Amino acid sequence: MIVAQLDFEQLVQAFGDGVIVCDAAGTIVFWNDAATRIFGFTQEDALGQSLDLIVPQRQQERHWDGYHKTMATGETRYGTDLLRVPALHKEGKPLSIAFTVALLHGPDGKVSGIAAVVRDDTARWNDERALKARVRELETALR
Repeated sequence: MIVAQLDFEQLVQAFGDGVIVCDAAGTIVFWNDAATRIFGFTQEDALGQSLDLIVPQRQQERHWDGYHKTMATGETRYGTDLLRVPALHKEGKPLSIAFTVALLHGPDGKVSGIAAVVRDDTARWNDERALKARVRELETALR
């Protein structure tokens, strides 16, 4: 049976979406090739680093407040919702990412980390901003 032979790393390396896994402290412990494509950081750059690597400085306090609360309570208010947040590329350029998270549990049942499946949403976000600006422009012209 293929499930019995399933290799986790081969599976997530095949994904077109980024897969990032962090421990309870927020240290990156897994980073797939698609995450490298999205953020510009190689596995060697990312592994062992804090998520601050990709979280813009102005979002870091809010991010860590939520992260630590989730680790302590074992609950996330986002469930399976698709989250859209700003992020940073290695070159410093801003990104817009969309992602879902899954809590990982240790043998004791406590949250031991978190996994995220990430997609670069920058083009959609830019298109949406341009469309909203155009709508405002047209509404102003009609007044």
